[in-house]
Amino acid sequence: MIIKNAEFVMSNTSYKKCPEPNKAEFAFIGRSNVGKSSLINMLLSKNNLAKTSSTPGKTQLINHFEVNNQWYLVDLPGYGYARTSKTNKEAWQKMISSYIRNRENLISLFVLIDSRLSPQKIDIEFIRFLGENSIPFSVIFTKTDKQTSNKTEKNIALFNAEMKKEWEELPPFFVSSSINKAGREEILKEIERLIPYFQLQKEEEK
Repeated sequence: MIIKNAEFVMSNTSYKKCPEPNKAEFAFIGRSNVGKSSLINMLLSKNNLAKTSSTPGKTQLINHFEVNNQWYLVDLPGYGYARTSKTNKEAWQKMISSYIRNRENLISLFVLIDSRLSPQKIDIEFIRFLGENSIPFSVIFTKTDKQTSNKTEKNIALFNAEMKKEWEELPPFFVSSSINKAGREEILKEIERLIPYFQLQKEEEK
């Protein structure tokens, strides 16, 4: 897929205020500080489209971007650690959960996992939530440029082994780096493959 244009559309605190669900939508989420905004900027070839920060919890809203006038990319708040109040964390959790379960044009969720870490309980629990709610998703392992390929492969194998304890079939996964653009072509190709499902979904609803 060639990215011809990508523009910020709006930010919201509720799925009910999001843009009209008239295009295929793909959302990106991960534990705080997993490199989500950097990955989105890399995918869309825009340096500052999604706001990056060294402070976890920078993204606090549902952020919509329109790509190629054809589909929406959504930057969701991170889950897990962030320097904010318990009340804010609970509000984010409710906002994220409501969006994921109710956004009718959401075709797939991309869950970002830090490739430098062994399997984290919070990631496994979030993926379990997706399974319980029948949400289609893929996994993107981030920050692979910060370690050897052997270390990345080892941690991916550990993560997949952990998932196999609960999943009969593993989701698609991608290995990425926002620095050297690893995984960009593969992720965009997956989005391109999935876009037609939006039209099929609409036809089934008729």
